[in-house]
Amino acid sequence: MKIVDEFKAFAMKGNVVDMAVGIIIGAAFGRIVTSLVNDIIMPPIGVLLGGVNFSDLKLVVKAATEAKPAVTWNYGNFIQVFIDFLIVAFAVFLLVKAVNMAKKKEAEVPAAPPAPTKDQALLTEIRDLLKK
Repeated sequence: MKIVDEFKAFAMKGNVVDMAVGIIIGAAFGRIVTSLVNDIIMPPIGVLLGGVNFSDLKLVVKAATEAKPAVTWNYGNFIQVFIDFLIVAFAVFLLVKAVNMAKKKEAEVPAAPPAPTKDQALLTEIRDLLKK
């Protein structure tokens, strides 16, 4: 039972749970970006390029036979995946930039000066009395 307890302690650490949440949200975000590229961005680009459907763009390496399908390079699909990557990379860049700016603002806020020690307070009192 010791191994089970160790695993439970490991799995319930904050970092592991945070990482799991990040992975789940990242997967969902990836699907959103894929839909954005395939359904929103690529159709107008295809229309601008003369009605091209990027998922249909391919280069036949070996023609199909009765027994085997054609061997193709699907470069249109690659273009769509590459645009997916660019959008995700840009979104991550913006996220990291926002986090860095928040950290920078946190660092810029000056900390309150420490309260004077008893010795310093006493010396300040003596100085003020001497000035009078």
